[in-house]
Amino acid sequence: MNVQDKVIAIIAEQAVLEPSDVQLTHTLDDLGIDSLGLVESIFAIEEAFDINVPFNANDPSDSDFDISSVAAIVRAVEGLVKDQANA
Repeated sequence: MNVQDKVIAIIAEQAVLEPSDVQLTHTLDDLGIDSLGLVESIFAIEEAFDINVPFNANDPSDSDFDISSVAAIVRAVEGLVKDQANA
Protein backbone atom coordinates (compact mmCIF):
# COMPACT_ATOMS: atom_id res chain seq x y z
CA MET A 1 0.00 0.00 0.00
CA ASN A 2 1.50 3.34 -1.00
CA VAL A 3 1.40 6.56 1.03
CA GLN A 4 -1.64 7.95 -0.79
CA ASP A 5 -3.69 4.76 -0.31
CA LYS A 6 -2.75 4.52 3.36
CA VAL A 7 -3.59 8.19 4.06
CA ILE A 8 -6.92 7.83 2.25
CA ALA A 9 -7.70 4.69 4.26
CA ILE A 10 -7.00 6.54 7.53
CA ILE A 11 -9.12 9.53 6.51
CA ALA A 12 -11.92 7.26 5.27
CA GLU A 13 -11.95 5.45 8.61
CA GLN A 14 -12.32 8.75 10.47
CA ALA A 15 -15.10 9.83 8.12
CA VAL A 16 -16.81 6.42 8.37
CA LEU A 17 -16.63 6.07 4.59
CA GLU A 18 -15.23 3.59 2.15
CA PRO A 19 -11.79 4.61 0.83
CA SER A 20 -13.31 4.68 -2.66
CA ASP A 21 -15.62 7.49 -1.48
CA VAL A 22 -12.68 9.73 -0.55
CA GLN A 23 -11.42 11.90 -3.41
CA LEU A 24 -8.14 13.82 -3.46
CA THR A 25 -10.07 17.04 -4.04
CA HIS A 26 -12.16 16.63 -0.88
CA THR A 27 -11.57 18.81 2.13
CA LEU A 28 -11.95 17.36 5.61
CA ASP A 29 -15.12 19.43 5.95
CA ASP A 30 -16.48 17.79 2.78
CA LEU A 31 -15.96 14.44 4.48
CA GLY A 32 -17.55 15.51 7.76
CA ILE A 33 -14.32 15.28 9.75
CA ASP A 34 -14.36 17.69 12.70
CA SER A 35 -11.42 18.95 14.75
CA LEU A 36 -11.40 15.85 16.97
CA GLY A 37 -11.46 13.61 13.90
CA LEU A 38 -8.61 15.63 12.45
CA VAL A 39 -6.49 15.15 15.57
CA GLU A 40 -7.29 11.42 15.57
CA SER A 41 -6.34 11.26 11.88
CA ILE A 42 -3.02 13.00 12.61
CA PHE A 43 -2.25 10.51 15.39
CA ALA A 44 -3.15 7.59 13.11
CA ILE A 45 -0.94 8.99 10.33
CA GLU A 46 1.97 9.45 12.73
CA GLU A 47 1.60 5.88 13.96
CA ALA A 48 1.13 4.34 10.50
CA PHE A 49 4.19 6.04 9.02
CA ASP A 50 6.33 6.39 12.17
CA ILE A 51 6.65 10.14 11.60
CA ASN A 52 6.09 13.30 13.64
CA VAL A 53 3.55 15.63 12.05
CA PRO A 54 4.22 19.33 12.75
CA PHE A 55 0.63 20.03 13.70
CA ASN A 56 -0.73 22.53 16.20
CA ALA A 57 -4.12 21.18 17.28
CA ASN A 58 -4.93 24.43 19.08
CA ASP A 59 -4.32 26.49 15.95
CA PRO A 60 -4.30 24.33 12.78
CA SER A 61 -3.75 27.40 10.60
CA ASP A 62 -0.44 27.95 12.42
CA SER A 63 0.85 24.51 11.47
CA ASP A 64 3.39 23.62 8.81
CA PHE A 65 1.12 20.73 7.84
CA ASP A 66 -1.28 21.52 4.98
CA ILE A 67 -4.77 20.14 5.66
CA SER A 68 -6.54 22.08 2.91
CA SER A 69 -7.46 18.91 0.97
CA VAL A 70 -6.86 15.17 0.95
CA ALA A 71 -4.25 15.69 -1.80
CA ALA A 72 -2.44 18.29 0.34
CA ILE A 73 -2.35 15.90 3.30
CA VAL A 74 -0.98 13.12 1.06
CA ARG A 75 1.75 15.45 -0.28
CA ALA A 76 2.67 16.58 3.24
CA VAL A 77 2.90 13.00 4.51
CA GLU A 78 4.98 11.96 1.49
CA GLY A 79 7.37 14.82 2.27
CA LEU A 80 7.66 13.83 5.93
CA VAL A 81 8.24 10.18 5.03
CA LYS A 82 10.94 11.21 2.53
CA ASP A 83 12.58 13.55 5.07
CA GLN A 84 12.67 10.78 7.67
CA ALA A 85 14.18 8.32 5.19
CA ASN A 86 16.94 10.84 4.47
CA ALA A 87 17.59 11.61 8.15
